[in-house]
Amino acid sequence: MVEEKATYCRICEPLCGMVATVEDGRLLQLRPDSDHPLSQGFACPKGIAFEQIHNDPDRVLHPLKRRSDGSFARVSWEDAMADIVTRLRAIHDAHGPQAIGWYWGNPGAFSASHTLWLAAFMTLLGSSHLFTAGSQDVNSRFVASQLLYGGPLVVPIPDLARVDLLVVLGANPLVSHGSVLTSPRIKESLHGIVGRGGRVVVVDPRRTETARAFEWLPITPDGDAWLLLSLLNVLFAEGLADEGALTQQASGADALRSLAAPFAPEEAESHSGIPAAQVRELARTLAATPRAALYGRTGTCLGRHSTLVSFLVDAVNLAAGNLDREGGAMFGTLGVPGERFVLQLAPKLVPVGYDNRRNRLGNFPEVLGSEPASLMAKEIATPGPDQIKALFVSAGNPVLSVPNGDELEAALPQLDLCVSLDLYVNETNAHADYVLPATTMYERADFPLPFQTYLTTPFRQATEAVVPPAGEAREEWETIDVLMRALARRSRGLGALQLVRRGLRAIGKRLEPQLLLDLVVRLAEGGDRLGLKPGGLTLKRLNEQHPHGKVLHPNLRAGALPRVVLHRDRRVALDHPAMAEEVADLRARAAAEAPGGGEFPLRLIGMRELRSENSWMHNAPLLLRGGRRQRARMHPTDAAALGLEEGATVRLATRHGAIELPVTLTDDLKQGVVAVPHGWGHKGTGGWRKANAAARGGGVNVNLLMSSEPEDLERLAGMAVLNGVPVRAEAVARPAEAIVQEASA
Repeated sequence: MVEEKATYCRICEPLCGMVATVEDGRLLQLRPDSDHPLSQGFACPKGIAFEQIHNDPDRVLHPLKRRSDGSFARVSWEDAMADIVTRLRAIHDAHGPQAIGWYWGNPGAFSASHTLWLAAFMTLLGSSHLFTAGSQDVNSRFVASQLLYGGPLVVPIPDLARVDLLVVLGANPLVSHGSVLTSPRIKESLHGIVGRGGRVVVVDPRRTETARAFEWLPITPDGDAWLLLSLLNVLFAEGLADEGALTQQASGADALRSLAAPFAPEEAESHSGIPAAQVRELARTLAATPRAALYGRTGTCLGRHSTLVSFLVDAVNLAAGNLDREGGAMFGTLGVPGERFVLQLAPKLVPVGYDNRRNRLGNFPEVLGSEPASLMAKEIATPGPDQIKALFVSAGNPVLSVPNGDELEAALPQLDLCVSLDLYVNETNAHADYVLPATTMYERADFPLPFQTYLTTPFRQATEAVVPPAGEAREEWETIDVLMRALARRSRGLGALQLVRRGLRAIGKRLEPQLLLDLVVRLAEGGDRLGLKPGGLTLKRLNEQHPHGKVLHPNLRAGALPRVVLHRDRRVALDHPAMAEEVADLRARAAAEAPGGGEFPLRLIGMRELRSENSWMHNAPLLLRGGRRQRARMHPTDAAALGLEEGATVRLATRHGAIELPVTLTDDLKQGVVAVPHGWGHKGTGGWRKANAAARGGGVNVNLLMSSEPEDLERLAGMAVLNGVPVRAEAVARPAEAIVQEASA
């Protein structure tokens, strides 16, 4: 029987509504859900193509054990887990909980059950060796929020429906569809700003797809801090700052004035690359526009001073009078009773805080319970107390996503145990002892818990699994649950969890993700408050009565700041010695590393592609159509100076590595900038054949150019520095090879 089931996509943050066509338990097709209140029939190519991932013949559907020759053989779940548990217990007994590490990749954040169970396991186990994609993506944003608001997950988002001037820094929402900003149909929202007489200004070294559609303000890579400090300088020096907002909403405004005082636009121009007159015009317009907001994302989070940049984005919003205001940068809330108290209590129970402990290599603070993934290889290879002996990897491929992936690949064989939970055999888990088959998003029930406060329209949607797991695939939380039970007698925290399980069993309940997610839905705004509001939402009602989701309010509401700020005085904290140190370091580095000269005269930036999602969607034929090629982008003037023509091979070298790939010439780049898409470089060692064809064609891992040394990481959040990297380009005297051949259907 053919059925159509409403659900939603969990590839990226818009969470677009989808309709799954199912026949006898098999997923046949995915199409956008025209009845979804927010996405209204929109979905990107990746969402539509996901059926090919789900039904991919290369997908891992049974547990695999690696043989001595490196190949894999099918084994039973019982045999795999028995061996894993035996070896894990022995490692724990010999070396303690710190010998156990876990890396989870970006897709893991889109599974609430995965997130909850992994956080609980590592916290209760007592291991600090948790690594995530956040240190290559967003952790600096969270650290800035910790400093400003007292909690890392308190992040303002632009009120797209009402803003009249939106300044976008280091983000390309027409391709990313929004990040730490959940807003389906974001393209229409941005055009709506212009349609009502407003402006969208995109600050980026590249004329991105978003910049092409609106106003482009080219900036020198990693020059964002200079721009933001000069905007603050103008706001304060010209008396344009909103003194009422600074007094009422913040403490430490004088410290912010002092930070910005030396950064007149004329002084900052040579470092930001933006003419002083344009900076002054932008600052004055921000102050004069009643509804304006700055929004920064990945490009602002991956530079040398990324925590400072995220801090300054919010500082400019506040100083211009646009924080917690309609049409400005606003705060989403869950609306649970005593939400501020819950936010204060949460870091004491689960790893959602900052700097509760430091790692052994580099003395970096933990961020949301995690350590810098750039140091994972060294944590495996460096002898001593707390050395990692067992590593689990779920929903991730860090060999292609962390800096210097070759170092990690060399370290993996040194482990006593390596286990992966994934859809494919990839470049990382090709070295694992076991690869355990995970479910896809459509084989599990879900509720998008991590994104509830980043919705521009307060909204609730949940989904049941639309098809049963294929083969022997299991949800990640189920495997983690087995590990929790296996180590319960060796861990006080996990032992206490067993007592909770027994207590729940006594009242006929089972400790599982749906129980916790139902509690969140019921206690949050719109919920039934555990029966106190009859007719309110429960997880069951959300699934059964609102399969396309339910809008709670058309817009975010102002006045949330006192409820979400966790500092004792309930005001934004602007005075931090760490920020003053970062500004001092910014000036010192600028004097020592002026762009445009030296051994590495160009600056390298990354870029996202519409039909790629990091490294894991290169096996879908629909996304590889048209002879896709991974190419470096260069400005024609830079290329001409090197004798490079369209399609020629360019060698890019940094202090840390070198790669070769074809080049394409475009004036969509600021001169002196090279852009290379990330996520490529499949080595042919995994089991995904079309992705491996990309490797045979010459796709390269741009992160081989990046440093994994502790002294080269951003020091407040342990972020990998992936943008603004000094690079040298050279012509290679041979024709470039095609990267990806046209995929067969």
